[in-house]
Amino acid sequence: CDTDCSCCFYTNADESRLKGILEPFLRQDGPVLSRSQLGLTDREIDVVTQIALGKTNREMADALCISIHTVISHRKNITEKLGIKSISGLTVYAILNNLIDANTIDPETLI
Repeated sequence: CDTDCSCCFYTNADESRLKGILEPFLRQDGPVLSRSQLGLTDREIDVVTQIALGKTNREMADALCISIHTVISHRKNITEKLGIKSISGLTVYAILNNLIDANTIDPETLI
């Protein structure tokens, strides 16, 4: 695939290139799917949101008042349900489905 195409991007792409690729999705006025249509439980949605915000398993466990083993189980279930294995993929999923606002992500936490 051509490096200038809009179908993919590389993790070393600059911020303006990434924003250009995601801009059409970020301008949507509502969730792509309602929470009930996402196919995830409310707790799994909480975990996806925490992942997208750059939280570690321990930080998620503390924030959600669950054990780290439960976080790991939720992550496994999320991966199986969505077929998304990477943190960056789950972050894009969370943004596209309006689970988080892309402007609330601190780029420093994603490095």
